[in-house]
Amino acid sequence: METNNGNSAGSSASGKGLGLFRATGIYVGAILGSGVLVLPAIAAKEAGPASLLAWAVLLVFCIPVAFSFAEMSRQQPDAGGIAHFVKRAFGRRASVVAGYLFYFSIPFGAPATAVIGGNYIAHAVGGGRDTAVLAAAVILLAAFASNAVGIMVSSRMQLALMVLLVGLLALAVVLAAPHAKAENFQPFAPHGYWAVGGAASLLFFCFAGWEAVSHLAGEFRNPGRDLRRATWLTLIVVGAVYIGVVAASVAVLGPQLPATPVPVAALLEKGLGSLAAPLTAVAAAVLTFGPINTFVAGASRLGAALAFDGVLPRALARGAGRGQVPAGSLATLAVLTLLSFAAAIAGLTDMQFQIGAASACFTAVTAFGLAAGIRLLRPRTVAWYGVMVAAVVMVAVLLFSGWALGIPLGLAAAAVVVGTLSGRRPDVTPKAGQPEPAGRRQAAAHL
Repeated sequence: METNNGNSAGSSASGKGLGLFRATGIYVGAILGSGVLVLPAIAAKEAGPASLLAWAVLLVFCIPVAFSFAEMSRQQPDAGGIAHFVKRAFGRRASVVAGYLFYFSIPFGAPATAVIGGNYIAHAVGGGRDTAVLAAAVILLAAFASNAVGIMVSSRMQLALMVLLVGLLALAVVLAAPHAKAENFQPFAPHGYWAVGGAASLLFFCFAGWEAVSHLAGEFRNPGRDLRRATWLTLIVVGAVYIGVVAASVAVLGPQLPATPVPVAALLEKGLGSLAAPLTAVAAAVLTFGPINTFVAGASRLGAALAFDGVLPRALARGAGRGQVPAGSLATLAVLTLLSFAAAIAGLTDMQFQIGAASACFTAVTAFGLAAGIRLLRPRTVAWYGVMVAAVVMVAVLLFSGWALGIPLGLAAAAVVVGTLSGRRPDVTPKAGQPEPAGRRQAAAHL
C-alpha cells in the first residue's frame, strides 16, 4: 500500500498525464479491433446463435486478465509493462524474454492488422487491391505519426475516434433493431453446445490487448485510482459493443449471417441504404487504427525501457521520460514494420504467417504476465485464483499455435543470448541529460 500511495501521489502532484477518459480511450482502442467487423459471421457459422455464449464467456474470462494487469501496473507503473512484472516475479533474464516477445511482435502484427482494415475499406467503397494497400499504408503511417507527436495528443485523438466508433456501432444496432425476428434464434445451437468452444477459440483475439496498456501506466495522471476505473469502463464499453453488435447480427440477419462477409455493413444497410458503405469504411479505419496506435505506443516505451536495461541499443532510450516521445524506439519499430509490410505486399510473406506469428507472440506475452501475477498478487484472493485459471487457459492456447510457436521460441532464444552477453544487472541510471522511463523513478524510490 505504501508503494501505491507513493505512486499515486507522485503522479497527481505533477498535474500532468493521462486522465480517466483519455486512459479509457486508449484501453478501448487496444481491445476493440477489426475482428468485430467479420467475426460475428465466422462465429455464427461455427456455432449458430449459440455463438453469443462464446462472446459472453470470453468477456467474463477477460475480467481476471484485465484486473491482474491493472493491479500490477497500479502497484508499480513502469514503461517496461509486462517485462517489468516478469522481472519482479522471475528475474532479469525472464523479463528480457518477455520484453523481446512484445517489442518484436509489432512488426508482424501491425501490418497484418492494417491489411485486414484495408481490405474491408476497399470492399466497402468498391475498390480493388491497390485501394486496400493504400488504405493499409495510410493506417500504419497514421498510427506512427500519432505517436510521434506525443502521448497526450495521441490519446486525445484516440478518445475522439473511440467515441465516434462506439456511436457508429450503436447506430448500426439501433437502425437494425426494428428488423429483428425472434425466430432467427432458432435453432439456438444447431451444431451442439460443444461448438461454442470452437467459436470461443476463434474469437479470443477480439479480447486481447490488456497487456499493451501496461506499458503506458507510467503516463497516467493517477495510476493508483484511474487504472481500475479505466478497466471497468473499458469492460462495460467493450461488452456492450460486442454483445449488442452480435445479438443484433443474429436477430436481424438470421440464417444469412454465416454467409455475410460484412455483418456491420449489412446492419447499417437496413436503415441507411447506400450511406452504409462510407460509414462502414470509417468504422473499419477506426477499428484498425485504434489497436495499432495503442500497441505502438506501448511497444515504443517498452523499447526505451529495454534500452536503459542494456538489452537493446542505447540510442533507443532517447525520449523515454514521462510525456516525451521515445523517438529512437519508435523509429526502429516504424522501419521494421514498414519492411514487414513491404514484404507482405511483395508476396515474400503472407497474411497467415504474419497473423500467426503475432498471435503466438502476444499469447506468450500474456501467459508470461499472468504467470507473474500468480507470484505478485496476494495469494488466495479472488483475483489470484482468477489469474491462475487464466494462465492455464493461455498456456493451452499457446500450445495450439502450431508452426507459429517457432517465432516466440526464436525470439526467446535471442533474448537469452543478449541477456547473457550483457553480463550485468539492468542499469537504471540514465546518461547525463536523459530522464528515466515513466514510472521507474517512482518505483525505485520504494525498492
